[in-house]
Amino acid sequence: MTEEKEMWTIDELVSMTDTVQQTEIEWQGKSLQIQWCELVESEEPKLEIPADDVPEAEQTEYYKKVAGERVMAMIKKGNEKSPDTATISKDNWGSLPTTLRWNISSVILGAAQPENFTNG
Repeated sequence: MTEEKEMWTIDELVSMTDTVQQTEIEWQGKSLQIQWCELVESEEPKLEIPADDVPEAEQTEYYKKVAGERVMAMIKKGNEKSPDTATISKDNWGSLPTTLRWNISSVILGAAQPENFTNG
């Protein structure tokens, strides 16, 4: 007996860009509630792509910067849609411990992977 595969509808996918996603993460033995919202193409951070001849270290820094700006844009959008449950903001993001920021980024960017999509 095979399990029926659940399929996304276009309407469900489009609604993800208006749905605030929330989760609780554990860090250093305590929990933190985070929220974000998926972006549409026009909301993606715009940065110039480095030339092919740029050293690999500079390209790595570029992609880290893009990922960081994308995470912050997703958090900002979630906060604008649900300000009462906002915990992280652009003002406090840079003051958070780096390991916590990496954890938050991994959760948010990992949620953007199709196998991890959740509705809400």
